[in-house]
Amino acid sequence: MKIKDVVKTSMLSKRKTFYNQLYTKWGEELDAEHVLEEYPRPQLKRDNFTILNGYWDYCITKEKGKPVHFEGKILVPFSPESVLSGVGRQVMPEDYLWYERTAVIDKKSDGKRCILHFGAVDQYCEVFINNKKIKKHIGGYLPFSVDITRFIKKGENRITVRVIDLSDTSYHSRGKQVLDRGGMFYTAQSGIWQTVWLEWVPEQYIRSIKITPSVEECCIQLEIAMNHREEKEIRVEIFADKQLVCSIKDFGTGFIIPIKEPKLWSPENPFLYDMVIAVGEDKVESYFAMRKFEVKKDEEGIPRIYLNNKAYFQNGVLDQGYWPDGLYTAPSDEAMIYDVQMTKDLGFNMLRKHIKIEPLRWYYHCDRLGVIVWQDMVNGGGKYNMIWLGYIPTVFPELITRVKDNCYFLFSRMNKKGRKEWICECKKTVEHLYNCPCIAVWVPFNEGWGQFDAAKAVKLIRRIDKTRLIDQASGWFDQRGGDFSSVHNYFRELDVVLENRAVVLSEFAGYACYIPRHSYSDHIFGYKVYINKKQLNKAFQDLYNIEIRQLIKKGLAAAVFTQLSDVEDEVNGLMTYDRKVCKVTGIESPQNTKSTN
Repeated sequence: MKIKDVVKTSMLSKRKTFYNQLYTKWGEELDAEHVLEEYPRPQLKRDNFTILNGYWDYCITKEKGKPVHFEGKILVPFSPESVLSGVGRQVMPEDYLWYERTAVIDKKSDGKRCILHFGAVDQYCEVFINNKKIKKHIGGYLPFSVDITRFIKKGENRITVRVIDLSDTSYHSRGKQVLDRGGMFYTAQSGIWQTVWLEWVPEQYIRSIKITPSVEECCIQLEIAMNHREEKEIRVEIFADKQLVCSIKDFGTGFIIPIKEPKLWSPENPFLYDMVIAVGEDKVESYFAMRKFEVKKDEEGIPRIYLNNKAYFQNGVLDQGYWPDGLYTAPSDEAMIYDVQMTKDLGFNMLRKHIKIEPLRWYYHCDRLGVIVWQDMVNGGGKYNMIWLGYIPTVFPELITRVKDNCYFLFSRMNKKGRKEWICECKKTVEHLYNCPCIAVWVPFNEGWGQFDAAKAVKLIRRIDKTRLIDQASGWFDQRGGDFSSVHNYFRELDVVLENRAVVLSEFAGYACYIPRHSYSDHIFGYKVYINKKQLNKAFQDLYNIEIRQLIKKGLAAAVFTQLSDVEDEVNGLMTYDRKVCKVTGIESPQNTKSTN
């Protein structure tokens, strides 16, 4: 039985939770016995693992103590607010969300460690094994793991998770989630929303790796972090098209590995090298790419974005990463692939991942299919003054050109603990995604939402990652740092004003077209409304074939169209929210302009 049929009856009594419930085709076909079963970390892959997605017991209470009885079943990793979870209920800041399931351990082998992994849990959680608390974690977007070897026993073991989600009532990072959804802010989701899995590893195992490619030096720098120090021989094999091209054996944890005549990665040729790393009894599979991103001036003195030493116009789409049936969680791996492939099919080569961190498999698909990614940090802070952060900059941008972002009260960043937490999460985000070849740009702040001390954020990111570009303050409240002059323009005539940094349209258009039976509500949120797909497509084609091409000649280095798909009230997507209708035909790549000379 499909998950849609299972939840249909129970959802009728809770229909007020959803204005117009939409399903993707992957959500309609979802098999609850086989949910997101792919290994979650493509760049640190092992064979000995158990996916713990599927039905867990759940309960939502007002009391901190563990409930005696659970309310029912929730389909992990879908949040309780989503229809695919089978719950369809909003978790409030005063609530405790409980999960529980058993995991059967056939045997505990000497010399083996059992690691429990969570892809992401929103927002604060505590993990218990057999009723003993073993881990607490704060932050709804980053993964965490815990060694549970000494807490488990042969046979059935009880895993319990207690979650609190303050959503937009506190300073924690929240993206575009709000409890009172509407307009350009969306339904808040809570709890486990990425894959949970168990993994068996040796006593000494590879905890993480760091891969830094150098196109100029024709090599990669490989750094290996072990769970504890014990000098053992490390073996590394690198493959190109399944053919062994390099093999090394050495002691130590840092290597410079030559890559002879490297095949360079680009959207047109997304070539990936495979890599196998073995230390003692541990072995992981990984991959990397050879590519280089930079900003430099072309022969006319105009700052451009370069890919592998050639000027390359990054033609992108804003991607919120929301799904009508799964909210933050894509219904399947195929659903994630569909969004990435549609980006390319429509003539784009870049996605701006908007204030959300995706599962690592999403970045893997961008890596292998050839889509550049601009990665936003997730915003936080207190309640935003949208007149100051939204309306005034949009209508009167000249009024905010000299505003300094150390005026914390203007940006809802008075809480020192909240600022410190964001800095920590920024650092961890860069480290978490460092190895993904597709990521070209880090975006610390968007439109002033929770922005503060952007210049310091740029210095922090550059210390960790010298290989990528930084869009310091996307949209407005520019602090004159980073690699770009980053403009959001929905209402004014498009233009390019050259300066020492590359000029990018990091958001624009927002063309709205309501599609009956494929839209979330009767509300229409967008910046220019078109009555039907024909009108929208003509405007879309003219925008790129005429306006954008002219702007590239004047010096535009990148553009980010708003947006890939509709999201709730927003109907300004190239696809509908359920991904069943594409509203436009593809465009011809603007790479033929002067910018590629």
